[in-house]
Amino acid sequence: MRVNSHICDERHTTRPSVRIGVDVVDVRAIEHSLATFGERFVSRLFSAHEIAVAKGSAQRLATRFATKEAVIKALDLVDVGVDWRNIEVRNGPSGRPAVQLQGSLAERAKGLGAPALDLSLSHEGDIAIAVVIAQFARPKSIDSG
Repeated sequence: MRVNSHICDERHTTRPSVRIGVDVVDVRAIEHSLATFGERFVSRLFSAHEIAVAKGSAQRLATRFATKEAVIKALDLVDVGVDWRNIEVRNGPSGRPAVQLQGSLAERAKGLGAPALDLSLSHEGDIAIAVVIAQFARPKSIDSG
């Protein structure tokens, strides 16, 4: 049997057309951070809008934190410094949660070819989860020769 493989060199760049980021957060860890660090913790990680929507709920903050981590994974920004507040969860007109990127992070995502992200959130008891799907522009060959 013959196996085809793609060799990546200077003439070709490859990027997946879809990347998925997933994160699971223990709500108790958020409760602990709220009790220990209070407003300092919240204001470092969450936008004013997210803080208002969460109304102090550790479960809501946990799903938003999981979203931020999932976005970083989906965009492959694990080794890049990111302002957490530039990743924001907002609800659309239908009530469905959506990711809104702000500032340089929005520009970076656009430059990567991922102008929009799909989001799914859930929580049950002490567990919160977020799944983010980033759809990228198709990989392009730098040199067709």
